[in-house]
Amino acid sequence: ELTRKTLTLKLKKGVTVFKGKSGFGKRGEVDDDIDIVYTVVTRLEVHKIIDEIEKIDEKAFIVQTNINDTRGGMIKRRAAPH
Repeated sequence: ELTRKTLTLKLKKGVTVFKGKSGFGKRGEVDDDIDIVYTVVTRLEVHKIIDEIEKIDEKAFIVQTNINDTRGGMIKRRAAPH
């Protein structure tokens, strides 16, 4: 919950929260309920986002992937050239 609030309130990012269950950990099978927080950021924002998440949870599992396009949601538009 703190990660979601940091991303939305402090960093002004839109997020989607998926409900999940952990699967297999170092100690064997685990069946804990977890929240999966998903957000889209620019390459320039990645390090700032990771730094903030690691302040909250230094063992957070973070997945990064490149995307070509997004539609809908909270998308910032570039200023039109004059």
